[in-house]
Amino acid sequence: MEIDFLLIGQGLAGTALSFRMLEKNKKFLLLDTPNANNSSRIAAGLYNPVTGKKMVRTWLADLLFPEIEPFYERMEALLGKQFLVKKNIYRPFLSIEEQNEWMGHSGDPLLQPYFENIHTQALYKEVNNPFGGIMLKNSGYLDINILLDAYSEYLSDKGLLLRESYDEELLEFTDLGIKYKDIRAQGVIYCNGLGAMKSKFFSELPFAPVKGEILDLEQDFYPEAIINRGVFRISLSNGLQRVGSTYSWHDLDLGPTERGKNELFEKLDKLILVDQKRIVHHKCGVRPATKDRRPFLGKHPGFESVYIFNGFGAKGVSLVPYFSKMMMEYLFNQVEIQKEVNISRWN
Repeated sequence: MEIDFLLIGQGLAGTALSFRMLEKNKKFLLLDTPNANNSSRIAAGLYNPVTGKKMVRTWLADLLFPEIEPFYERMEALLGKQFLVKKNIYRPFLSIEEQNEWMGHSGDPLLQPYFENIHTQALYKEVNNPFGGIMLKNSGYLDINILLDAYSEYLSDKGLLLRESYDEELLEFTDLGIKYKDIRAQGVIYCNGLGAMKSKFFSELPFAPVKGEILDLEQDFYPEAIINRGVFRISLSNGLQRVGSTYSWHDLDLGPTERGKNELFEKLDKLILVDQKRIVHHKCGVRPATKDRRPFLGKHPGFESVYIFNGFGAKGVSLVPYFSKMMMEYLFNQVEIQKEVNISRWN
């Protein structure tokens, strides 16, 4: 089999990059280890243009957000499935000073694409929002499991997916690229999240794995908007509420923890004024984050045919549409990857 690229890992990164290759009629094969720890399947899939305690535009928002919804809508059209859920995000103000600050920002043309309304009074009686809040737009979430399952089935039907463990020791280098078993390609691309940490090519990159825990709850209060301050709370189509997420650089090997549950409950109780709640699911995953919170794109400095597209952390849904486009430009048109995400920054 002769192809352009062999991709390792069918999480969100491998899915996005291979879909770009499909759109450009490039030849690829995706190899995915069955039952691997896939953080993409645990993620809530939120895309949010205004983040953090200081409520600022997310990094590169003006480049990232125009790509997000059109990209996933094209995938929905290909697969005949719906997994992109467009929802406004309501972020309560914590003080009158914060409210006044955002009223001052309301005329800022850089922020106007990302908010719909500024509320100066409480919008929901069930939410701790005495100072009102901001209603964001160009936001929502991705049902990542539906996407990954549907795309996996599509690739399998086309003969473009191998469900087997990747054995790096079988990788051979040739004058034209690489050979893996009976597969010949221009190169191999590591899209396999934390699996890349075990690779002899990329083990020295500064990954900084972060564990995240989320809860699916039964709780009476079903707002159309996502409520997000301290924690996010999403009303799912099945009637449950998804609450998350924790960020822990410790206990990475443990499953869901009592500490994580208590942390989420404590933050939820400060945000949502509804006492009744019952846990239906408690899940956790370890995100392939990086030391500087920027993804890894590029080619290994010592091996011409070894590449990486990885390290998207907690914001993969927002990041991979734009950066998969950048990676394609690099792979097929030799357009240099921007320095902030190029692995050359760690050479």
